[in-house]
Amino acid sequence: MHTLKYFFIAIVCLISAHLTAQTEITKWQDGKIGAVSLTYDDGSINQFKYALPVMERLQLPATFYIITGPIPGSKYPGKFIGRPVADIIAETATVPADSTNYFERVSAAKYLDYIGANAYYDSSAILFEDGKIAQAYHVMDALYNKVRNGELKKGNELSMEVAGENGLTWDSIKAYASRGYEFSSHTITHAHMAVLDTTNMFYELEKSKEDIRDHLGEQYTFDAEIPFGIEHPRALKYGLPAYDALRNMMTDEYMQEINRGYKTQPGSSGKEYVQWQRGATTKTPLPLMKAWVDTTLAHNNIWLVLVFHGIDGLGYEALSHELLDTYFQYIKKNENKLWVATFGDVARYMRERMHATVKDEKTNDQIVVHLQHSLDANTYNVPLTLKTYVPANWKQIKVKQGNDQQQVQSLKDVKGNYILYHAMPGKDVIELSQIQ
Repeated sequence: MHTLKYFFIAIVCLISAHLTAQTEITKWQDGKIGAVSLTYDDGSINQFKYALPVMERLQLPATFYIITGPIPGSKYPGKFIGRPVADIIAETATVPADSTNYFERVSAAKYLDYIGANAYYDSSAILFEDGKIAQAYHVMDALYNKVRNGELKKGNELSMEVAGENGLTWDSIKAYASRGYEFSSHTITHAHMAVLDTTNMFYELEKSKEDIRDHLGEQYTFDAEIPFGIEHPRALKYGLPAYDALRNMMTDEYMQEINRGYKTQPGSSGKEYVQWQRGATTKTPLPLMKAWVDTTLAHNNIWLVLVFHGIDGLGYEALSHELLDTYFQYIKKNENKLWVATFGDVARYMRERMHATVKDEKTNDQIVVHLQHSLDANTYNVPLTLKTYVPANWKQIKVKQGNDQQQVQSLKDVKGNYILYHAMPGKDVIELSQIQ
């Protein structure tokens, strides 16, 4: 009778050993409860002189959106592609701006070689983006009228963003990239993309991407930021196909996008992920900046994307590196709960997870995990973090995937003992075994 009893117990244990393994993909890498990406726009030289050393000391990664045209050695400088500018100027004497010629005239406006033209270009673009089309046309007419009448002084003027990048080189960018920093496109000239004609829009987007690919490699062409954080449909119509991801807007159905200018609070979202962009200006108090981190910590689905521009007096809304040092220390202090990673890595991780399948099978001495995703493995190559529940007596576990091995220690939650480990989707199966 006792023998029969133990036989049934053994059978139950054997069945249990094959059925109770359970593996899931954690929402954020390493099982953390939120993500933070530090991003910089415009490539101001002071970002690298003063902010980057702070991040290096604290071992925090970041993404830099750079304007490629002014960098010495770039193949594609800023230029107007189209009819001779003189022909366009002459035409404006008799044909006012309208829907048939506006985009061409704005595209040429930065290349008229007159001091003051940039102010009209910026003003007209902003009016157009705000839906004030007739006023945008009027500003263009005013610019070309002044040019024809000789009211503007001849000369080449640089935008604040382009001028601030003076001193940045591809060699220095390569050196920073080799230390784990991400570099991505901010177009060739920091142009107002929504008002360019399609030829010049394509040039700004694609040729900036090409220069980055040629100097840094394909992995740096995954994401971009169209200047001014624009979400205008015309800019996004061409920007989204050019890149796998835009910081301007993530259109993935499982994500809510809250851009810099939005007052929507992320805590009320029922989406799997929330990309919450915040841009500190010179008027943003440090306690509010810290509150953004606290809000991220209070939920489990927030990706806090921080946007910085000028540093130490150079560039738009310049912040001091001392302020950033204090702020970054606050982020670093919470790194045990927050995954601090580049914009590209977080975007890749989320998409991989949402397009992945994981299953496992367990025997008495091993758990085998199968991890796949439906994306291009050459582009989506960030390791996913798996959480697998293991038998209670497994304390030290070997994780093997192909030639890669990890040794991890089991942890415990209300469901039982588990391990966290990195794995690459679509490669070899993952084998877990107890280390005796």
